[in-house]
Amino acid sequence: MQFLNDIKNIFYPKLCLSCISVLTSQENILCTDCLFNLPLTNYLKDDNKHVERIFYGRLKLERATAFLFYNKKGIVQKIIHNLKYKGHQEIGVYLGNWFGAALKQSYDFKTIDCIIPVPLHKKRLKQRGYNQLTKFGEQLSHHLKKPFITNILTRKSASKSQSKKSRFERLKNIDELFFLTDDKFFENKHILLIDDIITTGATLESCANELFKTNNIKISIVVMAITE
Repeated sequence: MQFLNDIKNIFYPKLCLSCISVLTSQENILCTDCLFNLPLTNYLKDDNKHVERIFYGRLKLERATAFLFYNKKGIVQKIIHNLKYKGHQEIGVYLGNWFGAALKQSYDFKTIDCIIPVPLHKKRLKQRGYNQLTKFGEQLSHHLKKPFITNILTRKSASKSQSKKSRFERLKNIDELFFLTDDKFFENKHILLIDDIITTGATLESCANELFKTNNIKISIVVMAITE
């Protein structure tokens, strides 16, 4: 079997999803150089409140954190682009395993009751074939031993991608994009809301405002990356 895998790798080598160099048998997703240069925020270790400050005066959150810094043309942009648009869901598994283990060690996230992703509209989900947050959320669920729930918070409209919009455009007309299919399901629960990238926080704010229609709910936020 190893012989066949070696032959396969000669003709179809595994490539780093950042720099496109050929991966060794010990490497996965990223080559050693790209992995070494991955811009970690270390917010959990530093007890940094930067993500929470984005929402000051807008949302009452229990805790919020990001694991990576996102820069244009940087490593994180490349891997998240591959995750969202190129079908590389193994990136979600990889990041979910890594970050899930870190969250498990954090006291701030020990009271989480369940994990929910920012949802895609069913039209966009059909076009893409998957929500880029699903594998990530499933791995967080595995490490935190809490359910990953995708059918209660849903999206009303298939809005255009936020990636090319200005800050003003991101904030404008984003309210009421989401709704709860059951406004009692999350009563008395601490929800972990997850997303891939946070810039202005407008999408997460819209999700949270809908979730806050539930009685006695607490919300924390985890994102893969934050723009610098």
